Amino acid sequence: MRAFWLVLALMWAGMAQAAIETYGFDNDAQRARFAALTRELRCPKCQNQDLADSNAPIAADLRREIHRLMVEGNSDEQVITYLVDRYGEFVRYRPAFEARTWLLWLGPGVFLLVGGVIGYRLLRRRSPLTVTLTDAEQARLAHVLKGTEDD
Repeated sequence: MRAFWLVLALMWAGMAQAAIETYGFDNDAQRARFAALTRELRCPKCQNQDLADSNAPIAADLRREIHRLMVEGNSDEQVITYLVDRYGEFVRYRPAFEARTWLLWLGPGVFLLVGGVIGYRLLRRRSPLTVTLTDAEQARLAHVLKGTEDD
């Protein structure tokens, strides 16, 4: 029974150490803007998790940085540019369309189009299946289809 209470106490102690981040906003529009920015930007450590959902220390730092930049009056584009300059294009879920990222944006459509053209040409080149039957085979087929086959 002592072990149960010890485990329970350790679990409560672990929960007590979980940090709850609170940020002060002047209005609901700022709060919504903060939420949108943290959902649009990726955690550099977690790689496939946005800043809003990540528990990594770097994500917490970036959320604080985004809040600070917003309070200073920076626009969304300025905040994103600041983070991209510091952490690279990787922090964006939707990278900017530029010379380095054109394949990322256009690649799926190009591959789909090329695959469709190749598939169409292959199907078109294929000869239709035709079978010529002798007169005896045609007569037998007619009997089978009528259900009067002699066995």
